Amino acid sequence: MAAIETDYLIIGGGAVGMAFADTMIDESDARVTIVDRQSKPGGHWNDAYGFVALHQPSAFYGVNSLALGEGRKDTHGANAGMYELASGAEVSGYYERVMRQKLLPSGRVTYLPMSEYRGDGRVVSLMSGEETQITVRRKTVNSAYNSPTIPATHTPRFTVGEGVQLVPPGQLPRLWLSPERPSRFVVLGAGKTAMDAVGWLLAMGTPADAIQWVKPRESWLINRTCTQPGLEFFDAVFGGQLAQMRAFAEGTSADDIFARLEEAGLMLRIDRSVTPTMFHYATISAAEVEELRRVTNVVRKGRVLAISADSITLEDGSEPALAGALYVDCTASAVETRPPVPIFQGDLIVPQLVRVPQPCFSAALIAFVEAHYPDDAAKNALCRTVPFPHDLKSYLTTNIVNLMNQGAWLGDERLGAWVRQSRLDGFSKVAAAVDRSDAARVAVLQEMRGTAPLAVQNLMRLAAA
Repeated sequence: MAAIETDYLIIGGGAVGMAFADTMIDESDARVTIVDRQSKPGGHWNDAYGFVALHQPSAFYGVNSLALGEGRKDTHGANAGMYELASGAEVSGYYERVMRQKLLPSGRVTYLPMSEYRGDGRVVSLMSGEETQITVRRKTVNSAYNSPTIPATHTPRFTVGEGVQLVPPGQLPRLWLSPERPSRFVVLGAGKTAMDAVGWLLAMGTPADAIQWVKPRESWLINRTCTQPGLEFFDAVFGGQLAQMRAFAEGTSADDIFARLEEAGLMLRIDRSVTPTMFHYATISAAEVEELRRVTNVVRKGRVLAISADSITLEDGSEPALAGALYVDCTASAVETRPPVPIFQGDLIVPQLVRVPQPCFSAALIAFVEAHYPDDAAKNALCRTVPFPHDLKSYLTTNIVNLMNQGAWLGDERLGAWVRQSRLDGFSKVAAAVDRSDAARVAVLQEMRGTAPLAVQNLMRLAAA
């Protein structure tokens, strides 16, 4: 049996594990071992559907030390005029580059792909079955705690009858191999994956009336214009953040807050006649929303329970099956509900979101805090776990903790300085670049800071109501 000694054992080589390792290597002299079941770094990106892309700018994703993308703007398509969105293939290649050009050359990283952690320091190769015993001098990092469920690897939670053609979205680009293409498509699910699938079908020339969309719920969506990293987007980005802060401070309910955010242009919805009940931080452009609105055959009868050759059985009724249709399963949730737990637990670190919706920034900040702060109490005070929202009311609690964390970071000189220079933070450098003689923009930043305490107070009152 082989034996390894390491300071940090990181379970999982996905976005969170890579971001943690990158910052830990930069901020300490620690040795790090990464154990991952995949054959290459990148986690779920290795199994993602072929047309997947980031839905927020590439500038906010990856590891702190190496930029993802070229900082360019798209010139065509639904994202035209905004900063680039890395494709799934680009993200996967990026993580290989991080491993080969940054982590391994440091001489302090051991990488064990196609391997499974079995507890008590035991790692088993999935290819040979050989075991490696790892002695951890400092801590184990469970970066897989919040791993997403993706279409290619999840099992549908509904029954599928004989003769029903059901595929994950990753199979759609391979339809050219089929001797007979389906004439109709039924997309199951209401999240970002389903939006991507509908958008891809339309972009490939599928008539809108050949698509049926089965949506258990409608979702509020973030307007991507309000998430851009460049100073030229200051008015949209910080104007949107100020509108958000005002809505938090003045809103009378979760529904009222979202209505205010829609009025300010920060939130979008696909169907204006339906009030959304879901919010998962999906980010989209106004042009994409217009495309998705072309599909008008929308079924809103709850979740799918069963599909047969004749009908679709749903929670709130049934729907006749479309003859010869191909069903596209987009029901896997990338944000499965898991209870928030303390991040620092003695000899165990469980990275979770400390700023929603930024898993990479969160993991990098957690690593910085681990490297520079003395004990679990101090570390957890700076890294409160932010619960991911699954409905409109839980969005209130999410932002209470988001704002409390932000206040704690900026109140700590060392951590505040790291946040401001972090590539993954995005907006701090834009705010710092504002010309102090620009009275209007300075006033926006000042009002944001002044409104934050009122926002927290009102959100706490609404959440408790």
